[in-house]
Amino acid sequence: MTDLSVPVSTRGSAQRLPFTGSATARRHLVSTEELAQLLDQDEREARLVVVDATVVQVQGFDGHPAYVTGHEQYLVGGHIPRAVFADLLEEFSDPQGPFGFARPDADRFARGAAGLGVDAGTFVVVYDDSVGQWAARLWWLFRSFGHERVAVLDGGLRKWAAEERPLEVGHVTPTPSSGYVAAEGEGFWADKERVLRAVTGQQPALLVCGLPPREFTGESGHRPRLGHIPGSVSAPASRLVDRATNALLPDDALRALLADAVASPDPVVAYCAGGVAASADALALAVLGRDDVAVYDGSLNEWAADPDAPLETVPAAG
Repeated sequence: MTDLSVPVSTRGSAQRLPFTGSATARRHLVSTEELAQLLDQDEREARLVVVDATVVQVQGFDGHPAYVTGHEQYLVGGHIPRAVFADLLEEFSDPQGPFGFARPDADRFARGAAGLGVDAGTFVVVYDDSVGQWAARLWWLFRSFGHERVAVLDGGLRKWAAEERPLEVGHVTPTPSSGYVAAEGEGFWADKERVLRAVTGQQPALLVCGLPPREFTGESGHRPRLGHIPGSVSAPASRLVDRATNALLPDDALRALLADAVASPDPVVAYCAGGVAASADALALAVLGRDDVAVYDGSLNEWAADPDAPLETVPAAG
């Protein structure tokens, strides 16, 4: 019988939980085939919660990107059977935070997790209808609050639908949770001061930027100040997946794309605009075995708002 758990590595000590049985399984990921098997098994056991974490990017009235919840798409466009919906803009962010997608505190996260029907023994599988960055963000939040029984669906809804697997429409009411207690772990987050110490050489870290290449170079972007934090390397989150399948690239291809981070003797701090694409980089690095990655939650939304915080651009060729 398939086991509802995944192999994980906790910070400070290695821990391996029984996996779903696939000989090709990669830690922190669940394949579409494995999820289909789990859904069939879990009809009897009710230890699995599948979560749609989709957020939709739209064009704001000012011409800049804006974000709306993917709940309507989940209701009407279809979702994986029995999947519940997580609102990353409200329930799993701090609405009082100075920037969008600011991480919630432990109490708010615990309420959100319980609202999805999650308790300490639940195996959570998260997906989205994009390239996986939203699922990675919720996966990172769960792990940062001490829940290691969580994985990302490799390829997300796009791969599931492309394989003509079943979809449902409409609302799914979560199974009542027995209660959820969140405890924030160490080492998952970096703040602005930590990044500044890396820039000035006071505390070494390799800075990895998950934004698109033209935003990294400063050729485009919607922030008042463009470019990247000095000393950063570029690792665009959109390039982590195979364009044909939407699944995460094979390990060798990931190692090539993330070569600087894989080889760095220093810990890694991933950032982007608001800590979402950075979570996708953190997921890819975790799949490759790096468990010393922190996500800069404020990212460039916070950094670029400070006129004294240094930024670099790359001169245009020619």
